[in-house]
This record gives sequence, C-alpha cells and structure tokens, in this order.
Amino acid sequence: MEIRKIRMGMIGGGKNAFIGAVHRMAAGIDGQIELCCGALSSDPVKALESGELLSLPTDRIYTNFREMILRESQLPPDKRMHFVSIVTPNVAHFEPAMLALEHGFHVLLEKPMTFSLHEAQLLQQKVNESGLLLCVTYTYSAYPMVKQARQLVREGKLGNIRKIMVEYPQGWLSTLIENESPLASWRTDPERGGLSSCMGDIGTHAAHLAEYISGLKITKVCADLRTVVAGRRLEDDGNVLLGFENDATGVLSASQVAAGEENALKIRIYGEKAGLEWNQQEPNSLLLKPLNEPAQLFRAGQQYLSPLAQHNSRLPAGHPEGYIEAFANIYRNFSATILAKINGTSPSEAMLDFPTVADGTRGMKFIETVIASGQSSQKWTAF
Repeated sequence: MEIRKIRMGMIGGGKNAFIGAVHRMAAGIDGQIELCCGALSSDPVKALESGELLSLPTDRIYTNFREMILRESQLPPDKRMHFVSIVTPNVAHFEPAMLALEHGFHVLLEKPMTFSLHEAQLLQQKVNESGLLLCVTYTYSAYPMVKQARQLVREGKLGNIRKIMVEYPQGWLSTLIENESPLASWRTDPERGGLSSCMGDIGTHAAHLAEYISGLKITKVCADLRTVVAGRRLEDDGNVLLGFENDATGVLSASQVAAGEENALKIRIYGEKAGLEWNQQEPNSLLLKPLNEPAQLFRAGQQYLSPLAQHNSRLPAGHPEGYIEAFANIYRNFSATILAKINGTSPSEAMLDFPTVADGTRGMKFIETVIASGQSSQKWTAF
C-alpha cells in the first residue's frame, strides 16, 4: 500500500528550546510529516512534560534517545517512525544519529553535523553503506531567491566566477552572557560546542551558501580568528580569505560581536559578465547586476523565476516568506525523497535538493581547516 505521510521522531528540542519549536513548525507546514514520538530532553522529567505538552501518545514519549530508537525499531512498520530529527547541542549529535542509522532510520540533523570531523566521516561512511538518507539543515540554501541565484550562475548569467564575498555579522554575543543564556552557554563551551563558536555556528552557514550558489568548492583558506569578549572560551569573530576552484577568490567575514546587528547574512558573487547580491534580512529580493547594463531585480513568487525557485516559493508575490518557510522546504524535500524511496518511485531533482551528509562532512572539514589556519603561522591552509 502506498505511504502518503511520513512519521517523524525528535531527539532534543523540548519545552523552551528555540530550535526544536522551529523544526516542528517547519515539519508541520505541508501536512506531509507527523510527529509521532520523541525523546525531547536529557532530563527525564522535562522529556515527559515536553511530550505531554505536544500531545504525544504516552507510550511514545521516551526519556532517552537509546530507548526511543530501540523501541521504535521493534514496532510494526506501519507504526514506527520513518526518520528522526536531532536538535541537540553539537556534542550530542553523533551517537543518536549513528544508532538511528544502525536501526534503519533516516536522519535529519542540525548543523554543524557533528562534534568533530572524524565523527562526520563515520556517519558518511554509514550512510553510504546503508543507503539511508541523512539531511543537514543548512537552512539558508533553501530560500527561493537563493535557488534563483544558483540557477542564474548555472545559466552562465555571471560568466566565469571571479570573486565571492559573504558576510554574517550578529551582535548577540557582544557581552559575556554565557551564564544567563542557555543558547550562548553551550555554543561557547568547547566541551559541548566543539572547536569553534563563531565559525562553527555561523561561518559554516556562510561557507555552504557560497559553495551552493556558485557551484565552486573552496580549496584553501587563510583565517584570522579572535576572541573579543574577555572570559569567552571560543572565538567570537573571524575573517577568512578563500580560494576556490577555477582560481576564484573570496572573503568570508563572520562575527557574533557586531553590536547592533541581528542576523545580517549577505552574499555577493561577481563574474566576468555580472554580479549578484542577496541579503537574508530582505530574503524576497535578488539583485542581478550586469556589466554596463541596468540592474535587474528578481522577486519571490513571480512566474518568471526558475522551476526550482518556484518549487520553493510558497506564497504569492509580495508576501514575505523567510526562515520558517526555508526550514520547511528542507523538511518537505527530505520527506518527499523518503516517500519516494518507500514507495519505489524515483525522486525528482526538486525533491533531492536538500543538504546531505556530504555537505555536513564538508562543513566539519571547513571548521577544522579554518581553526587550523587561525592557529598556524603559515596561514594559507589547504581545504
């Protein structure tokens, strides 16, 4: 019998967890995904309370991820979850993801994918061996005008790419708020967040966006990293020179101490024939700037956009759509690919357009390479 709806389990993301609520909203937008079970906190009391608040069946509220994965794997195929969404701090990504894969479940992971590059490589090996799917939420690649930008590059509107400039300034860590904010405390803790704060949390988003739109891979980096706020244990600011394939060059600037900034991710790509510009805080607009011609403004929801951009546009032109909708695009494409796999059909190009385990591994390689460059006297470091 054809399956029409995907069942999701969630690890982490209990009550008062910002990103867990975002994931659940995104998963629910299209009506393709049902949250059927959860191990929503490492605190058993909070896990139970969170499951009850979400009206999960009592016997599908678990107090730890091992119990959840093992018990779900023993349920009949028409009852058990199809995939698990893992929205825990970085240090708690690898073990539940590997256990889920070992028991036949597809996985969706928050970024960065793992705590270390070695863990990422083990996950990628397991995905390749099992034939299961693993998705990483590099959310900004799922905005419709980012899809349009990628298509313009593919069509040769820019010509050969020469320069890529991507910046991601935030101001929320401008003071030492680690003891007041749970969001800040684990991100700036090397024992829970990993090698990096700034580059791990937002720099990796910027690097993925640059590669996704341009179609070019980063081949080398030269990093200058700083810990600006006294008492902080990981870096909170950095600038990275980038070398790309085809001899293109680039600059990546990321900061969590840019006072007054909110979430000002912006990318500009310049080729021999034109440049383009996209700003995450004005996500419905994309600017194409041809050489010696008037600039062209592309807007979300318009019929002149590429099929992939239209596929990822949810509202009529003029209606703002942003972060939640981009998350939802990833969930929709991922779950549609799982459905195709279950039902024995071939997923379309649009369905397959989500960040994979390879993107997640590449993100971890970027973090470790940038940190190594920042600590090196040689500076330029091969990626």
